This record gives sequence, structure tokens and C-alpha cells, in this order.
Amino acid sequence: MERTVGTVSRGLRAPIIREGDDLKKIVLDVVLGAQKAGEFEIRDKDVLAITEAVVARAQGNYATKEQLAEDVRKKLGGETIGVIFPILSRNRFAICLRGIAKGAKKVVLMLSYPSDEVGNHIVDLDLLDDAGINPYTDVLTLNEFEAKFGKSKHTFTGVDYINYYKGLIEEEGAEAEVILSNNPRTILQYTDRVITADIHSRVRTKKLLKNAGAKLVFGLDDLLTESVNGSGFNTKYGILGSNKATEDTIKLFPNDCTAFVKELQAEIKKITGKTIEVMVYGDGAFKDPVGKIWELADPVVSPGYTDGLIGTPNEVKIKYLADNDFADLQGEELKAAISEYIKHKDSNLGDSMVAQGTTPRRLTDLIGSLCDLTSGSGDKGTPIVYIQGYFDNYTK
Repeated sequence: MERTVGTVSRGLRAPIIREGDDLKKIVLDVVLGAQKAGEFEIRDKDVLAITEAVVARAQGNYATKEQLAEDVRKKLGGETIGVIFPILSRNRFAICLRGIAKGAKKVVLMLSYPSDEVGNHIVDLDLLDDAGINPYTDVLTLNEFEAKFGKSKHTFTGVDYINYYKGLIEEEGAEAEVILSNNPRTILQYTDRVITADIHSRVRTKKLLKNAGAKLVFGLDDLLTESVNGSGFNTKYGILGSNKATEDTIKLFPNDCTAFVKELQAEIKKITGKTIEVMVYGDGAFKDPVGKIWELADPVVSPGYTDGLIGTPNEVKIKYLADNDFADLQGEELKAAISEYIKHKDSNLGDSMVAQGTTPRRLTDLIGSLCDLTSGSGDKGTPIVYIQGYFDNYTK
């Protein structure tokens, strides 16, 4: 009988993961237990995904604000430092800012506007137009900003992030000064020691600052790259991708994810005889149409994945074939023609007209986004996602 279901994404419930837990065993028990319970049958080319949060938790990859402060003092000198282009997030950046402030006497906080890097707005673009402000050239102090626009309120949470961040700095014993500018070089009018807190544009920002004469430039990916006083660390991403764990602690992005997923893949092959793909995922990469928030606050969607997830989809657009190549066909004849076309499609469609309109993104980014939406970020209790049929097409 012909299959009538294509891709299926299942969130799998798991125990609460603690530091030191054998995560590989837990994941295997969950997946194999679901198969034994009749939820699904493990097949070749299925995808098993585990959220980065539980990987990092099992690794015990945590750091306190005091440990972060020590690294900041060691690398930037402990006097006046600039912190530029942070995202507006109580979960993602607030504790990091506390640690940074604790390692300095003064913090000059420079925010991008009208929004941060991932789309959290502090002022509406139309209001800038009405006020005659050019965000590409104009620099605003906090007083100037509030005189023109009042207190900033986040679209969904209602938080005034400008004053919230200023307050955090002061609570940690540092003097705080806030400015708004989209030119990274602006900060050099205040200090030549800078932490650039942007995520996906960080390489360019560092280059611009160094070329403009900054004495010391560090990104969030350069902090806690090794253990400080027993802290967790991340050799590649530093504190990028970290989350609030407690009021004084952050959970860092996990280490050694590639080794972890390959070990899981090998173990499932050994037990079931099936070759599945395995990945660790964090934030998905998609934009909210109302809040304008681009979800991806992690440095990458997937910090570790098996080889079968390398590359991009190689798909044809069925509706293009139906409207063009086979416009004169109907019903079963049309279905047969399209199926035959798919079976014999080029192994690398590239910019072919028949592939236009398919999603030009990496497999890990697409599947990771699917996983993030499946597991959610709240109380679903499904940090493991099992996907079947993703690599199927109309002919399977």
C-alpha cells in the first residue's frame, strides 16, 4: 500500500538531565524504548536530534559571574571597557553582562538601534523617521534617546532593556554609560578596550575595531575559552550561545558535540543494524513576523552532526513541474510523470529553473529549526527529537 505520510517529527520525553549523567545511555534508552513501545520503527536515514542544553548540562559546562569577571579582568585590564552590540535578552545576555561589569570599573554600553542583531526592537523605525534620526550615522546618548522617544519597551515582554542593562552594570559595582550607535568605531571615542557582543557579525566588527586603532578587542567567543578557577568553558565559542542557569550562573554551549553524535550513531548501528543521522541542535533560524525577532541567538544552529547531514537539499519544485513541463497532464498520468522526473533528477540541480523556490539552506539549519519548533523552549519535556521521512521524496 502506498504511504500517505511524509516527514514526521516526534518530540521524545526524557528524564531530567543532570550534570554528570550518562547522556548517551539516556538517549539510547529513550529512543529504543519508544521503538519497543510501538511509537515507530527505526529506519535508515532517520534523524535523531538532541538539544544542546542537555548536552551542556550533562557535561557540567557552567560558569559563575565571578569566574567570567576574572577572565574579563585578565584580558581587558579591569578599568573602562566598551561593550557593544549585545542582544536584548534576560536569558541570553543579562548574566553575561553582570560578569563583564563585575570585571570592570566602568562599562560603556553601546546598543544598536532601532533593534538588536536578532530583531528585538527598542524603538520603531517609523518613529526614527518622524524624528529625523538616521540610524546609520547618528549617535545618541541615553538622555537624548529618552528625550525623543521616552522609555523603551520590548514588544512582547514590556521590558525597558536599556535601563535594565544599565541597572545590572551598576548593581555589580561598575559605573555605567549608555550610548546608541550602529558604527562600531564610535566606542573608540570612549575607550580602546572593547568587548564586541554581537553574534553573527562579530568577525567583521572585530576587524573594523582593530583597523580603527582599538588596543584590545575581544568577542564573547574569546571569553571563557578555557577554564577559569574551575569554570566550564567552550574552546570555539566562549560564552556565545550561553543561557542563564541561575541568577549568578550561565550554562555555556556544549563542547565535543561531533564526537558525541558519532558515538550515538555507531551505537544505534550496532544495536539495530540501521544507519541514522544524529545531530545536536540549538536555536532554529527563523523570523517572527510580529515581534520581528530572528530566533538564532546561538552562534550556529548545530554544533555537531554526522556526515549524512552535510550539504543542502537537492529538490525539484513539484508545482513548477505541474505548471510547466507537465501542464497538459492530469490525475494519475501527471503523478506518474512527476514521479519519473524526480527519480531521474540531476544529482546537483544547482541554479536549475526546476529547483528555484526550494529552500537554499543547509540541511543542519533546516532540520535544526524543525527540531527547535518541535521541542519548544518551555515545559514540553522533549529534549530529544526523532524525525522520519525527511529525506524521502514524492516517489518513496
